[in-house]
Amino acid sequence: MATSSAINNEPVRAASAAKVEMKFEVVVIPVTDVDRSKAFYTKLGWRLDADFAFDNGFRVVQFTPPGSGCSVQFGTKITTAAPGSAQGLYLIVSDLEAARKELAARGVDVSQVFHASKAGAQFRPDSNGRVDGPDPSHRSYFSFATFSDPDGNTWLFQEITTRLPGRGLSNLDVNTLTDLLRETEEHHGEYEPTAPKHHWSGWYAAYIVARQDGKTPEEAAKEAKLHIERTI
Repeated sequence: MATSSAINNEPVRAASAAKVEMKFEVVVIPVTDVDRSKAFYTKLGWRLDADFAFDNGFRVVQFTPPGSGCSVQFGTKITTAAPGSAQGLYLIVSDLEAARKELAARGVDVSQVFHASKAGAQFRPDSNGRVDGPDPSHRSYFSFATFSDPDGNTWLFQEITTRLPGRGLSNLDVNTLTDLLRETEEHHGEYEPTAPKHHWSGWYAAYIVARQDGKTPEEAAKEAKLHIERTI
């Protein structure tokens, strides 16, 4: 999950031991009326993945936002949390105003775009730290809009156009992957004149995996160099 507090350039360090992949794929939200909630999330244009009901009263409904690697579930006998208690669920977009207008056109009550003059104001609708309009410098991570489902579970649009090192590379979209490939090409071009004979694909693969693991571009280039030296 991206946060506006993640404003330093320190990469996320990977554990030294071998890692088991743990993909965060579902968030459960508490609702009062399953069919009402299903109608709302259908109106958002999100993909309906499942609606399973069982004889013991258990029911699970799952939706996935467009382009998301994580889904949302709700139903009956699925959580003991109070309906509406899921707050500040992030939806990351590259064009905040376009996302806001799309939901408004679908009849969803979406706030105007705002930025936070105080840390954490994006989570508090009653805060005087919310300022109308996008971040004056149009920085990534600093512009927001909000909307709620019928129970009051709140969703927070956050605009990100340029990610901090190592963030957001596990669920690549076309624009992010294009930027990453250009970055990889640039660093490979710096390495190639003095490199031993190798195929570019091995260097690219090692570089991209290192970036996905949270390494900086410089660290990723070193990882890719070592990979080539180990395999030739």
